[in-house]
Parts: sequence; structure tokens; C-alpha cells
Amino acid sequence: MQIGLVGLGRMGMNMGRRWLEGGHEVVAYNRTYAKAQELAKEGAKPVQSLSDLVKAVKAPRIVWLMLPAGPATDEHLNELSDLLSAGDLVVDGANNYYKEDIRHAEELRKKKIAFVDAGVSGGLWGLKLGYCTMVGGDAASIQRLKPLLDTLAPKDGWLHCGDVGGGHFVKMVHNGIEYGMMQAYAEGFEILEASSYKPDPEKVAHLWNQGSVVRSWLLELAEDAFARDPELSNIAGYVEDSGEGRWTVQQAIDTGVSAPVIAASIFQRFVSRQKDPFGFRLLAALRNEFGGHAVQRAGQVKRDNSAGAGGVHPASAAKDAKPH
Repeated sequence: MQIGLVGLGRMGMNMGRRWLEGGHEVVAYNRTYAKAQELAKEGAKPVQSLSDLVKAVKAPRIVWLMLPAGPATDEHLNELSDLLSAGDLVVDGANNYYKEDIRHAEELRKKKIAFVDAGVSGGLWGLKLGYCTMVGGDAASIQRLKPLLDTLAPKDGWLHCGDVGGGHFVKMVHNGIEYGMMQAYAEGFEILEASSYKPDPEKVAHLWNQGSVVRSWLLELAEDAFARDPELSNIAGYVEDSGEGRWTVQQAIDTGVSAPVIAASIFQRFVSRQKDPFGFRLLAALRNEFGGHAVQRAGQVKRDNSAGAGGVHPASAAKDAKPH
């Protein structure tokens, strides 16, 4: 089967490789032509423009976009809408907001071009293990994509999640859950690291994957990370987010669903990017104002995570606590 692939980043490149290994014909475009040439060494046909890609793919065409969500996807879709023909099919494989999918589908429908949204999960391991894929769109379009989806995903690894937007909606919630799981592991291992026992984190991660109820692929990845750097000393505690966690929390708010774990996990990522946050300074100032609690001056902070307020051990603080 022939497919036009637009975007050869970490995910797109390996997806192209997987399709080639599965016997499909891949016409590859990337703004940096060298990327397309790289995939050409493995059997793809490289092109230097979207116009060339449309000419190289036989109608009715399937064009799959693996681009950053937002303006980059919008720009390429706008250009493609003027180049493609009625009966062609566009797949957006970015982590786009599901409401944007509905808008894109409506715009393309005016030109009788079909649209499918695909949430793709698998990261760097997808080439070897397959990509878990969540797709949204009409049944006829999904059926057209079936050979490509069967090759891309592991066994039972793709699902038609409903009308346009359904694929990215399910992927959005998937990523929100991922945020919460990662945060729980991070907190647990920090508690271990701060204890007097200080067990080897690599061995703990390995142990917990031997039948434990918290075993997971994320824990396998944690074991790999600890094997390379037990104290994670070469990594800054600065954690970005790509949007899906925010959208999941917003969806929970819109539908009145309680999602405290996912919400807390995204807020923790915000804190990771701050240095000496204003809010924390205010907390310290208020404790000083109402209770005369000692404060530490800027630039002279000494941390003691084993103690509670004012250097008092938590157990003692609880016993002697007085209301304010």
C-alpha cells in the first residue's frame, strides 16, 4: 500500500521505517530534505515539497502527517487542502486537541477530502514493538487505513475510537493518565532516596517489575535510567508538558469529573520550571507574620527534609501542635 508521510521527526521517521518493513511504499517529505534522503536509504521515495508528494502518490491518496500540533499542522493542512483531490484522505498523527480535529475535518470536507485523527503512542520503542494507535473518523476511512494500521501497531494495538476527534480524545486521556503514573513513581522514589535506608533505585525498580502490582513499562524505563545514572545527576529537574495533561484536566472540569491526581501531576511540572516561586515565598512570609516562625533569607536557604516546621521532627511537631 502507498502512503505519503509528512514529518520525519523521532516518531515519524520510525513509523516510516515500520511501514517500509511491512512492505508498504512510503513517499517521504520533511522540510529538511536530508531527513527524507535518510529514509530513502531504507526504501522510501524522497520528495522536496508537498506538491511533489501529491504528484508522487497515486489517487485516491493517503497522506499521514506527523508534525508538531498547532501552527505547523495547520500550515501543512492548509497547503495540502489546495493540492489534494476529492476522495483523498488526510491523517493527523500529531498530539492535536480533539476540537481542532473537528475544525480540520469540516474544512477538508468542503473539498470532499476525508480526515482521520490518530493518537499514536510508543515513543522511541515503537519501531521494534509497534505503536498503540487510537483513530477517529468515519468507518469507510478507517477501513481504508486498516492495512497501514495493522502494520503500524502490535497485535490488537489499534482501535477505532469513534467519529472525528475520538482518536485524539482517547490519546489525550491516555497522556493524562501517563502524567499521573509518572508523578507517583517520582514521588515514591524520592521518598526512598530521602530515607536512611537508601536502597539501590535500579534494583528496586527491577524488583517491583517481578510480579508487583505496580509493575509497568514506565518502571522498566526507570530501571534503565537508574542503570545509566543512579543519582540522575546529569538531568535537571525541569519537566515540560506538551499540552495533553492540561487538556485532560480542562475536559474533567468541563464534564464535572474529579481528576485530582492528573491535575496535581501537571501542577508539579509547572513547579519544576520555577526557581524560588513567589507563592512559596508568600507562604513563608505568612507563617512568619502569624506565628513568628523563622524564615530563611534569599540566597541563604538551608534545606532539611527530615524535619518539620522550624527544624522540628514531624512526629514531635504533631504531638506539640497548637492551633493558630
